Amino acid sequence: MALHLRQDENYEALKNVADRMAIAARTAPKTRGKDVVQIAIVDGKEIDALADDMEKIAEEYNMAFFARDAGNLRNSQLAVLVGCEIKVNNLNPCGMCGFADCATKSEHSEIPCVFNTMDMGIAIGSAVSVAADARVDNRIMYTIGQSAKRLKLFDDSIPVVCGIPISAKSKNPYFDRKKK
Repeated sequence: MALHLRQDENYEALKNVADRMAIAARTAPKTRGKDVVQIAIVDGKEIDALADDMEKIAEEYNMAFFARDAGNLRNSQLAVLVGCEIKVNNLNPCGMCGFADCATKSEHSEIPCVFNTMDMGIAIGSAVSVAADARVDNRIMYTIGQSAKRLKLFDDSIPVVCGIPISAKSKNPYFDRKKK
């Protein structure tokens, strides 16, 4: 019988969890069956690039919590990115976006349809539930999404993005975070 000490994080196991998170996000219910959600997994150099940019945002906008989150991201092995397109669903009557109807909302392409961001939220919830079921530490961060947008990790059709860093270390890096 061999003894296998498990003191270091296991990248392959975390990659498997990230893949399962992406599948859960992909298969989450979508309004009218229209898929406006995009998902990506980043590690290594992409994590460093995101964290570097988050630190730049912290300086540029005097928002220290971006630097805090960059530190959390650097302390993660992988991150799952979830973004969404902005497309009307033609569910009239609606007005939940603040406009009278989908035709009027369509004149304002920069403003999300509430159903697009709702679908993204359901996809994110599905993804983090997989991480929780696997007992993998995670945190939903809009700050990662802001850097992903600036670095154009998704094309311009994806203006809303969040990131979910994941970690399997002896201490949860997303717990006891200092307020900034």
